[in-house]
Amino acid sequence: MASVTILLKKEKANKAGEAPLYLRLIRDRKTQYIALGLRIRPADWNEELRRVKKSHPNSTRVNLFLAQKAAEAEALSLDLEMQPEPVALKGLKKALSAQSSESFLQYFTRYLAALERAGKMGTLDKASAVYSKLRTYLGTKDLLFDEMTVSFLRRYERYLGDERGNTVNTIHSNLKIFRKLVNDAIQEDLITPAMNPFLKFKLRLEKTTKTYLSEEELEKLWQLPLPEASNLFHHRNLFVFATYAGGIRISDLLQLKWANFSGSHVRLVMQKTGEPVSIKLPNRALEILQLYRQTGANSSDFIFPFLKAGRDYTQPRVLFRAIASATAYANKDLKLIAKRAEVETLISFHSSRHTFATRALTKGMPIEYVSKLLGHSSIKTTQIYAKIVNTKLDQAMDVFND
Repeated sequence: MASVTILLKKEKANKAGEAPLYLRLIRDRKTQYIALGLRIRPADWNEELRRVKKSHPNSTRVNLFLAQKAAEAEALSLDLEMQPEPVALKGLKKALSAQSSESFLQYFTRYLAALERAGKMGTLDKASAVYSKLRTYLGTKDLLFDEMTVSFLRRYERYLGDERGNTVNTIHSNLKIFRKLVNDAIQEDLITPAMNPFLKFKLRLEKTTKTYLSEEELEKLWQLPLPEASNLFHHRNLFVFATYAGGIRISDLLQLKWANFSGSHVRLVMQKTGEPVSIKLPNRALEILQLYRQTGANSSDFIFPFLKAGRDYTQPRVLFRAIASATAYANKDLKLIAKRAEVETLISFHSSRHTFATRALTKGMPIEYVSKLLGHSSIKTTQIYAKIVNTKLDQAMDVFND
């Protein structure tokens, strides 16, 4: 019969200082390890007794769980040993791993809680919607990691498309979160790499059209007469400012304060990526800022008049709702502004980023600089705009065919 020991692998501690617990199986001088799906601080572990100390907030519950898993391993080992043809140690590990499979749903809820603690409200809202769909599909059933197979993913993909009416790209974004969680669980040694269904299941993605304004269309927007101090006036200015100021996201623009402006540069930390960026403003962007510069303005005042002065936005949920509401309002107004300016391109505020990128590349700015200003984590994302510019150049050469 295999000997069974519970071990804390301190060398695998994560950034929070928590190390994973394992079952160690030894038979015929061969060793196998099974992750138990639990992490604790080494200070809470009694190495001699192989138990969690009382200093751990859930010591009683964890110790019962560990005792149960050790007993299950010993019992299964004995059962397999008594079979006519004894099962190899790897077979014992496989059988025990199936019994000890982590709940994907529980892991998902822990991920949502971590997003809440980190204040990542945008990501939390998207991930919560994905979790809600999965919960509806499963009903009262749980979903273990070893049940997330290629066949399960194919069934769920059909469900999202046929019954939920989701597009290919919406399905992609849903399953992309599943893939992230599976990869995270592998990194934490909760499951083995062999249990990853995404090694065989490939996500599908359809190409989307990036909407952007030409120089002529952008100038039409800028020259459109609008009542000063109206929301249409402010939303137009905000959009045009973004097209000149590095395609700053609206979530960052709304929070921009005079403290972020040096007189020539805007310096900020992007909310989405956490990356610092410094942008030298061209003349038109400076011209727009002058429209909002008031005598006696404090460095803590918002530049653009959308978030309310004096309102406490330190709570991530409060800030997220304010930004979401202001963004929806801006997108609604932009459609009206474009119509008045006789611009046929259908735009949203995100089109300001696309407009900046295509204009910058057309004017010869190196793609590495464009990527940095946009805050892209990979230059591959920025290369999409380079393809757009190349297509425009190809079309321009068609004049020689006339």
